Amino acid sequence: MRQAELVLAVVMGLLSAGLMWKSAELPIGWIPDEGPGGGAFPFWLAAGMLVCCIWILVRWVRRPTGPAADDSPYIPPEARTQIVVVTAALAVMIGLVHIIGVYGSVPLFLIFYLRGLGRHSWRLTGSFAVATPIVTFFFFESALKITLPKGYTEPLFYPLYDWFL
Repeated sequence: MRQAELVLAVVMGLLSAGLMWKSAELPIGWIPDEGPGGGAFPFWLAAGMLVCCIWILVRWVRRPTGPAADDSPYIPPEARTQIVVVTAALAVMIGLVHIIGVYGSVPLFLIFYLRGLGRHSWRLTGSFAVATPIVTFFFFESALKITLPKGYTEPLFYPLYDWFL
């Protein structure tokens, strides 16, 4: 855990510095009569993240209690199998997006994850597997006007477009 904390703090600190560098290509301060410059938000957010990374490194050197003093493995061996299974399931879900679309692959993943791995009831699993694509459809397609990939199932959505869009 201690080693993972150090590696993560260094990597995130370097990413923060890089983002600050890139954001500084745009104005990062206040522009009179306009407001904050285009690079202000990403620059100052990355600066805050860099300060946090430096503080993590300071705590790491001082070895206080908590994660900085814990020498146990970051990922316990018994959790590695679950990580591989979930990663493979996500890869399959992403691959299915091109065939059956987002609205078909997400419910299949939720059924696998909630029922298969989480051992939740069919009622909860079914509720999420049905509600998530419906809410996602109305949020992206109706509210945001962003079309998500539908694969070969796109003709099934034509009536919905006629009703809601």
